[in-house]
Amino acid sequence: MVPPKIYTYEVDALSGWFITFIVLWSVFLFTMFAIGGYFMFRKFLKRLPKEDGKSILDWQEHYINQTIHLWTDDQKKLLNELVAPVPELFRDVAKEKIAGKIGELALQEKASAMSQDLIIRGYIIATPKRDHKWLIKTLKKKNIDIKPYHSLLA
Repeated sequence: MVPPKIYTYEVDALSGWFITFIVLWSVFLFTMFAIGGYFMFRKFLKRLPKEDGKSILDWQEHYINQTIHLWTDDQKKLLNELVAPVPELFRDVAKEKIAGKIGELALQEKASAMSQDLIIRGYIIATPKRDHKWLIKTLKKKNIDIKPYHSLLA
């Protein structure tokens, strides 16, 4: 009698390319979670109430709501042009931050109408210096004098 053939497979699943894939995938996931967690934590910190009981985002929303009636379509169009270099995913957030700062300036100055000067000054104050190059380029393209804003741009 012939003994039956026994097929054996050598399974060494955790060697070679597979273990490399698992390690790289784990590093990738950890990195993505760390980046996402960082931005979520920043958003959480902005939502925490300050001494006055309102958070940064609450104040931003307050300034926008108090001054929304002052904006004309041309001024909204200018704001949209100024935030054009921001990636579309973040554009709404950037626009809200800038509009909040512009609204804060308008309320501080008790403006009865939104002006181009308020929009430009609010943009300069609300954005990092690396974005000011785009502002200068846009203002020159629209033939708007930037001399009054040199002190803010410096």
